[in-house]
Amino acid sequence: MYTLIRSLSFKQLISQQVPSLGISLITAELFFKFHSFALECAAFLATWYAVDLSIHFVRERLKIGGITSA
Repeated sequence: MYTLIRSLSFKQLISQQVPSLGISLITAELFFKFHSFALECAAFLATWYAVDLSIHFVRERLKIGGITSA
């Protein structure tokens, strides 16, 4: 986590990680009821990874198609 925060600028952190973090947090809160902190934490981190990966692929796909976002 320290490396993630340190390697990205504040603007990149806000624009790239906060949306995926928020979606993952809401998903975990609504759907993950494993009655085990370790399992819920692992599921949250896996969800964050999957959501971030999906957002990354969508952004890259839009750039390839000639559409660039600001």
